[in-house]
Amino acid sequence: MAERTAVLGVENSLTSQFWAAGDVSQDVVESVARAAAVPEIVARLLAGRHVAPENVSFFLSPSFRNHLPDPYILRDMEKAAERIAKAVMNGEKIGVFGDYDVDGATSGALMTRFLKKVGADVTTRIPEREEGYGPGEKAMREFVDAGAKLVVTVDCGTTAFDPLAFLTRQGVDVIVIDHHEPDVVLPDVTAVVNPKRLDEPVDNPCRQMAAVGVVFMTLVAVNRLLREKGFYTPDRPEPNLMNALDLVALGTVCDVVALRGLNRLFVKSGLAAMAQRRNKGLCVLADLANIKEKPTAYHLGFVLGPRLNACGRIGNASLGMKLLCAADEAEAADIAQKLEELNTVRRQMCENIYKQAIAQVESRPEHDGVVFVSGNDWHAGVIGIIAGRLKERYNLPALVMARVGDELRGSGRSVAGADLGAAVLAAKEKGILTAGGGHAMAAGFSLNADRADEFKAFLVDYFKTHGSAVRQAADFTIDSVIDVGAVSSGLLETLSAMEPFGEGNPEPRFALPDVAVSGARIVGSGHVSCTFVGRNGKSRIRAIAFRAADSIVGTSLLNAKGTLFHAAGYIRPDTFRGEGAAQFVIEDLALAV
Repeated sequence: MAERTAVLGVENSLTSQFWAAGDVSQDVVESVARAAAVPEIVARLLAGRHVAPENVSFFLSPSFRNHLPDPYILRDMEKAAERIAKAVMNGEKIGVFGDYDVDGATSGALMTRFLKKVGADVTTRIPEREEGYGPGEKAMREFVDAGAKLVVTVDCGTTAFDPLAFLTRQGVDVIVIDHHEPDVVLPDVTAVVNPKRLDEPVDNPCRQMAAVGVVFMTLVAVNRLLREKGFYTPDRPEPNLMNALDLVALGTVCDVVALRGLNRLFVKSGLAAMAQRRNKGLCVLADLANIKEKPTAYHLGFVLGPRLNACGRIGNASLGMKLLCAADEAEAADIAQKLEELNTVRRQMCENIYKQAIAQVESRPEHDGVVFVSGNDWHAGVIGIIAGRLKERYNLPALVMARVGDELRGSGRSVAGADLGAAVLAAKEKGILTAGGGHAMAAGFSLNADRADEFKAFLVDYFKTHGSAVRQAADFTIDSVIDVGAVSSGLLETLSAMEPFGEGNPEPRFALPDVAVSGARIVGSGHVSCTFVGRNGKSRIRAIAFRAADSIVGTSLLNAKGTLFHAAGYIRPDTFRGEGAAQFVIEDLALAV
């Protein structure tokens, strides 16, 4: 393993982080800069994200004309498109079944809106969380009773063998559009469109798509077929799929898939579509959330997404999709208000459970490398959020469980180097868990309450054996060191070429050396605002540490009294001071020695 380099010599920051330099050679930076004709800072960021010189154009300026592949590269896509087109042209009843998260809601809304625009007879079903994930026989029977001749599952269905077999026995055709890991055997249905099918090439450009991206590709194929068959007329115009990219962007960001390749194309184009404010539901929700600036991936993932997710977590899961399909502003406003109220309840619920969880963790002298907590009255719909917050707080795999009778239902989030999905599957195979699955960074599971201690012991042993790289992988990476004077609106504009930021393309993190703190004070809901003064005593930049008043970072800023710090964080627009101004968002501090 290569020796690590500590940025500004910071091996143990105030939050106990090792500030690691990105593994980027100057030769590669210069090569990217020459090939792409971009500023040195952008070239450094591209190199740090392993964007090869020949791929820079696709990364910075993806276009549908140049980069969208033929949908038929996906197995079963032709079968799926032909069957959906046939149902549309023949006026058959079509059932759409989604999922209760944002990817499921956007996938369901995208499919439903398209089908309604082309005049199809469509009914949509989003399950409540307590029904469990994926198609259930009860919901499938509802489609049969409603007279559906075709059922399309979106963001689910790949492993729903029995419920889908029930439909086929009733003479109903089924198309599965999904992106979750499949079994070796697929359901015996008309088509299974899933880029993660084991018979798909590993280099399939659609492989890392969220479900909403796969739905979009399907609709591109259906739309083309309907056009070729002469279905569209002056009285029945062809839908403009580009106008629906706001939904694709929203589902893609909220499902935390890598924003590389086609996902980056979808999100970049979708944000531009969202700025046009065509979707009434999204407009009302954005206004309610007080989003005044041009939307970014941050707004999708951390402002709009949680509000849409709230209904799936604590009740009335279909509200999110209904909002995205709302036909008029009054209907949208009514639904958005309900979502806002649910989100307020969800936030309060999360805060209460989070405090209880921290108290559990802090009451134990040792955590053994795993955060493991449970509560009798915790709502199962929010434990994934709590697990994520605990993972961030302790930089360890975190598992949170809610007790339901004699059963514990859990959700976990992990850190780099600790494959939680593999650990959960291993515990399931050993018979400790009654159900479980997931991927490296997140998993869900169930177990009998009396086996909780056994499960924790298993995890501790598993990660000791298989997770030796956890601490190394969890380094706090700094992209570049810059002086206070370089933080400007001009730099913001330069960095905007790298947007959208998210999974696979993290927001650039910078270090400011030797800054003095001026005018530190608490603002808003526990934020700490201040001014950083550079080494020359003249350069200044507004800085803020969010929700930091009670943290070591916040208290250090408030009590600085002439202390010099190195600061790490992000450069973002200062919306308080008006468009174009820049501020430094503080993540971490270290004493400048």
